[in-house]
Amino acid sequence: MISIVIPNHNGESTIGKCLEAAFSSKYDNFEVIVVDDCSKDRSVDIINGFPCKLIRLTEHAGASKTRNTGAFNSSGDIIFFTDADCVMKDDALSIANKVISEEGPHTVVGGTYTPMPFDNQFFSIFQSVFINYSETKNISNPDYIATHNMAIDAEVFKKSGGFPEVFMPIIEDVEFSHRLRREGYRLIMKPDMLVQHIFDYSFPMSIKNAFKKSKYWTIYSLNNKDVLADSGTASVELKVNVLSCFLCLLSLLLWVFFKKPVFLYSVPLITMINIYVSRGLLRAFYKTKGLSFALSASAYYLLIYPLVVGWGALSGIIKHRLAKIQGRDY
Repeated sequence: MISIVIPNHNGESTIGKCLEAAFSSKYDNFEVIVVDDCSKDRSVDIINGFPCKLIRLTEHAGASKTRNTGAFNSSGDIIFFTDADCVMKDDALSIANKVISEEGPHTVVGGTYTPMPFDNQFFSIFQSVFINYSETKNISNPDYIATHNMAIDAEVFKKSGGFPEVFMPIIEDVEFSHRLRREGYRLIMKPDMLVQHIFDYSFPMSIKNAFKKSKYWTIYSLNNKDVLADSGTASVELKVNVLSCFLCLLSLLLWVFFKKPVFLYSVPLITMINIYVSRGLLRAFYKTKGLSFALSASAYYLLIYPLVVGWGALSGIIKHRLAKIQGRDY
């Protein structure tokens, strides 16, 4: 039996689609547990329209507490985590069950997003392709398993203590994955175990998401001493992209001040190296949506996205340093 655990907070625009997909699974032995984190919209009314177990928190607690509550109140042999804005593919549970049955309980199984999101908007497609590519390029040795698509033996999860509840507002799944791997558990990425994400991203939302994730991931990486690691969406390609962008800006600034051609000539060289390093992602843009989208997405990724990610990383470095000066953990 598989317990699907879904955290919800003000998800009225997506939770219905999420639950429709969950109950359309081809796997026939499962329960659905939704934990509502003090929603103030119509989420609960929508959830009550489905034959799932609803748990309502009395105080807003965040994603970790919400997921842990659902997991510790589940009765399945396997716990399958997904999000309220994700639409599960109908074979996701079958794939999760097959892998854990074959590989044993000391296995954490992960999937990812479909390249095409639920909503057909430019910034949503960009984000979905970026995450799909980043999370599946190292399927034999993933650095983490994300909670938008994670399956784990129920006893193993409960024994682990679950996700950290006193933690940053995001990437608790990265910490959880790293902790279990240090304890000898194996992480397995199955690129065919898919959910379709409902992003509904505009340009400001894409920028906000990039800044927030970069800031908190930088803080975590500094604490974890793995800043240069090739870690899913915090990939080597993205880090090279950020570095290349700032080196190009520095070269242009030096050219303005010193008027030496060497600074200007270095810009196309740095850019070509960056494009070569990121060729896999740029190819994924093309395979997903064709040449026109690939050109626009590549321009966004190479020219704008690294500025925001770099800004977020700098903010994370400052916050991490201030916390150290004050003698506390961030």
